[in-house]
Amino acid sequence: MATDYDAPRKNDDESSEDSIEELKGRRNEAATPAVDEDEAEVADGYELPGADLSGEELSVRVLPRQADEFTCGSCFLVKHRSQIDHVEGTVIICKECA
Repeated sequence: MATDYDAPRKNDDESSEDSIEELKGRRNEAATPAVDEDEAEVADGYELPGADLSGEELSVRVLPRQADEFTCGSCFLVKHRSQIDHVEGTVIICKECA
């Protein structure tokens, strides 16, 4: 940062006055009460455009687990056999959960 050596310097009395005024200003700012709002109540007031999906019908094709897939006993996701980390009795654990 550049320094202007020609500028007049402040003495200790001036710097202490500035800091007292700054502290008073900060105290007044901190004294303003914070408004405590319930986030759930605030969120109820907002309506997103196109958010009404009550008339929509989802059509998703669900495939059964394939022969080369397994269900992880920890995260319960269906994964490919290449993701097997280890087997604990009859429970198969994937690499991400291990």
